[in-house]
Amino acid sequence: MSTTPQQSLYAAREPIFPKRVKGYYRTLKWWVMAVTLGIYYLTPWIRWDRGPNLPDQAVLIDLAHRRFYFFWIEIWSHEFYFVAGLLIMAGLGLFLFTSALGRVWCGYTCPQTVWTDLFILVERWIEGDRNARVRLWKSKWDMRKWRLRIIKWVVWFMIAVATGGAWVFYFADAPSLAVALVTFEAPSIAWATIGVLAATTMIFGGFMREQVCNYMCPWPRIQATMMDPETLTVAYRDWRGEPRGKKRDANAGDCIDCMACVNVCPAGIDIRDGQQMECITCALCIDACDDIMAKIGKPRGLIDYLALSDQEAESKGKPAKKVWQHMLRLRTVIYTALWALIGIGLVFALFIRSDIEMTVSPVRNPTFVTLSDGTIRNIYDMRLLNKNGEDRTFHLSLVSDEILRIELEGTAERTIIVPANETLLQRVYVSARPSDPAATVDRTDLRLWVEDMTSGERAYKDTIFNGRAAQ
Repeated sequence: MSTTPQQSLYAAREPIFPKRVKGYYRTLKWWVMAVTLGIYYLTPWIRWDRGPNLPDQAVLIDLAHRRFYFFWIEIWSHEFYFVAGLLIMAGLGLFLFTSALGRVWCGYTCPQTVWTDLFILVERWIEGDRNARVRLWKSKWDMRKWRLRIIKWVVWFMIAVATGGAWVFYFADAPSLAVALVTFEAPSIAWATIGVLAATTMIFGGFMREQVCNYMCPWPRIQATMMDPETLTVAYRDWRGEPRGKKRDANAGDCIDCMACVNVCPAGIDIRDGQQMECITCALCIDACDDIMAKIGKPRGLIDYLALSDQEAESKGKPAKKVWQHMLRLRTVIYTALWALIGIGLVFALFIRSDIEMTVSPVRNPTFVTLSDGTIRNIYDMRLLNKNGEDRTFHLSLVSDEILRIELEGTAERTIIVPANETLLQRVYVSARPSDPAATVDRTDLRLWVEDMTSGERAYKDTIFNGRAAQ
C-alpha cells in the first residue's frame, strides 16, 4: 500500500490585509462608495406626488399590482421590454467600459467591491492598519482579540442588516414597512429577505471578499474577450522598473522592491507579474507606487493606467498614444453606437406610448351567431387598461367599409367606466342585418375605436367580422 500523502486539490485561503493608502484613486473610490451607498440606502425614502390612489414613493417595485414606478415613469408588467432594454444597455455599457478601461466596473462600482471596501474600513478602524491586523490574526485568542473581533462582527452585522432592510423598502411603502418592522408586524417574506441578504452581505463582504471575485463571479473570465492591446488598464512599466534594487544601486531600475503595491492590493496580487485574472483594476497600487516614487525622487507612473501597446512603444523610446486615441477605437465606437441607439429607442417608445391599452379577441366558438331574424352577430372580448390614477369613461365605436352595428353587453350605451389603474373585460357584439353585404361575404375588415371622454385620447384595434360565407 502506498504511503504517499494525498495532495489536496484546493489551496487554503491566505488572508489578505490591505494597507491604508492615500492618493487620487483612493479618494475617487471613497467618493464612488459614498455616492453609490447613499443612492442605495436613501432612494426608497424619496417621495413623489402622483396624485390620488397612486403610491407616493419615487422608486417602487409594486409586485402586488405588477408595476414599477421610477419618479414620473410608470411601467406596467406587459411593458417589460423597457426593463429588458435597460438590462441590454447595462450589458453594453459594461462591455464598453471594459474595452476602454479594463475592469473599471469591478474596481469601483461593483456591489461586492463597494461593500468589501466598507467592511475593510470598519476593520481598519477597530483593529488598526495592516501590520496591526496581521499581528492580531497570528495572536492567540485572548480577551483583547475576542473583544475586537466581536465589536467588528457586530458592526458588520448592523451594516448587513441595513443592506437587507434597504432592499425590501424598494418593494413596499418605506415608512409603512419601517413601522411594521419596528413593531414586528411585517410580513414573513420581508423578514426572510432581510435575513438572506444580511447573511450574504456579511459573508461575502466580511469573510470571502476576493474569493467571490475569483471563484464565484464569471466576469473575470469573460473580460479577456472585451480587452485588447489598446485597452487602458493598470499595468507596471517593467522596462523602467527592472531590474529591481535599492536606490543606491546605480544599475537598478526605478522599482526598489518595497512591496507597497502588493500590501495595498485587496486581491493580494503583485501587479509587477503582469496582467492577472484576480486584478480588479482598483488602481490603489498606483497611489502606493506614486507615493514611493515621490519619496525617492523618481517620476510617478511606474505603475499606471496604460495600454500594452503603449508599454511596448515606450520601451523602444517612442511616445505613447493619447488617451482619446485609445478610447476612439472601432470596438468602443460600435458599443457606444449600439448603447445610444437602444437608449434613444427606449426614450422614443416611452414618449409615444398611450395611456389607453386595449386588446380585442374574437370569440371563435362559434365563429358567428345567427339570430332569429337572420342577423349575423360576432362576439368579441375587449380588455381596456386605464393607466390613469382616476376612473375614466370610455366611448366605443367602429369603422368599416360595410354597414355594421356595435352593442355592449350589460348596457344600452356605448360608454363604459374603467376604474383607475385597472383592466376591464367588456364583451362587445357586432352585427350585420341579413341584407347587408357583410352578412353574406366571408370576412369584412373593421376597426374598433376607444376614446377617453376626459382627455380625448383615442386608441384602436383592427379585427375581422365573419359572415355566413365563413362557414
